[in-house]
Amino acid sequence: MSEVAAKKRVKQLSRESMYTIIRSPIVTEKATMLAERNQTAFRVAIDATKPEIKAAVEGLFGVKVVSVSTLVVKGKTKRFKGRPGQRSDVKKAYVRLAEGQTIDLSSGLA
Repeated sequence: MSEVAAKKRVKQLSRESMYTIIRSPIVTEKATMLAERNQTAFRVAIDATKPEIKAAVEGLFGVKVVSVSTLVVKGKTKRFKGRPGQRSDVKKAYVRLAEGQTIDLSSGLA
């Protein structure tokens, strides 16, 4: 199989795995301002890859994704009942949508 054919092959995800990959939308002031630039922010599984995130967003919301940018926010060290503890690491994904497409997070899934 050629490299081009391998790259064009899209991984098929079940609906359950899509919900596992996309944990929740990020609803902050910064994330809502991204909507003006056709972007949406999601909290995703820590082991999710960019192609999996793209396939999950396209499958769940019925939109065309142009690009995906990811970042891992390291967990903070906090004190819990006087003892030191560590919050979990969180992975965020910023998804750029095709021109003219939007995701309305208040209406639910497609």
